[in-house]
Amino acid sequence: MNARKTSTPACFGLDVVAETHRADRDSYKLDLRLPDGVQIELFSFPDPPKRPSWPEACGIRHLAFEVENIDAAIADLASHGVVAEPVRLDEHTRRRFTFFSDPDGLPLELYER
Repeated sequence: MNARKTSTPACFGLDVVAETHRADRDSYKLDLRLPDGVQIELFSFPDPPKRPSWPEACGIRHLAFEVENIDAAIADLASHGVVAEPVRLDEHTRRRFTFFSDPDGLPLELYER
């Protein structure tokens, strides 16, 4: 991956944190930061699936929630009958994350701090 860190102002008052080319996926990732520190990740894929329930689908893909301890968050979900996918490792940040489905079957992400 080729990441370019920057603090260049972007549109709508968002700062560009990093632009990353992910050669293995032929895709790009753009990290934007809001004034309060909240971050938004935008991805491009050359041929994303059309299914709205897949995290890599076209359009608004999913919401992500940052958690202190992903194992505890998964256990809490499980205690309410919610099943999470196996934990993955973000190749760029080396942080752990997983997905689970909302009641409509749309993906939600947990991302460990």
